[in-house]
Amino acid sequence: MPRRVEPCVATLVDKPPKGPEWAFEVKWDGYRLALYIQGGNVRAITRGGYDWTKKFPAIVAGARELAVKSAIIDGEAVVLDDQGRSDFGLLQRSLGRKPTTVNGDAISFYAFDLLYLNGQDLRRLLQSERRGMLEGIVSDAGAIWLSQEVDADGEDFFRAACELGLEGIIAKRRDKPYHSGRRPEWLKIKCARRDTFVIVGYEPSTMPGAIGRLLLAARKGDGLVYVGGCGTGWSNKESAQLRELLDAIPASRPPVALKRKGAIFAQPLLVATVEYRAWTQDGKLRHPSFKGIQQRDDGKLPLFSIDADASSGHRVPK
Repeated sequence: MPRRVEPCVATLVDKPPKGPEWAFEVKWDGYRLALYIQGGNVRAITRGGYDWTKKFPAIVAGARELAVKSAIIDGEAVVLDDQGRSDFGLLQRSLGRKPTTVNGDAISFYAFDLLYLNGQDLRRLLQSERRGMLEGIVSDAGAIWLSQEVDADGEDFFRAACELGLEGIIAKRRDKPYHSGRRPEWLKIKCARRDTFVIVGYEPSTMPGAIGRLLLAARKGDGLVYVGGCGTGWSNKESAQLRELLDAIPASRPPVALKRKGAIFAQPLLVATVEYRAWTQDGKLRHPSFKGIQQRDDGKLPLFSIDADASSGHRVPK
């Protein structure tokens, strides 16, 4: 059995492919893992090649229960929220990086490919053949689950996934073998959300006269609450223009409760349109990207509004 197999990595595309040769799955928001099972020994190896066996005791214990002598199973370690969606923030907390009530037993492994089984290297087999063999050994019990294929049109499935608040979907060619590295036979299509947020300041860039990160806020009651920084989405020229605009409207005091060394605060008069993936557990935007700017006008602009916390936020036109 190979000591390690470099994983196949999906290529990012804008929309799902069409055709019966494509199989579709949910895109899980977690840590990519490969389980190496040989006798009673199990190793959990990350995408980057690190041995994280000790971090996933429940998954390792579940792998030992599988009816195999040896296997390499490709999949994702995730923690599900109360709506059944994988939540990367909850996963990080369960691994002890931040205070939480979620423990390591909440981590599940969703298997989506089988590379080796009982002395046989399966990588040259077609995806549909490997999939059939994987379904024969994963019984959806304990911490080991099968990542289900969805029999649906790709565009319909993608639309439904985004409406449910999932990260996106994965498309795989049924008629292709397993190849390491970034490959066109595996595609990922990500859901993106887009909303408008108040700009309350910025962090300077190391480049003279430019912006490093915009500081963003959302409405909460009659005030504003900080929802994180955005550091991508603009050109060098746009970055300099943004800084010039914000320097022209300095704030006498921070518009939000935020202590950040080097931050320069501005009056909350400008609104940024931002595309982002999701909310983190501590109420910050995940993977935000700047898409445009406009002057704030509370009589017309639908600014993002937060109820109890960011995870329950919704836009409310004022």
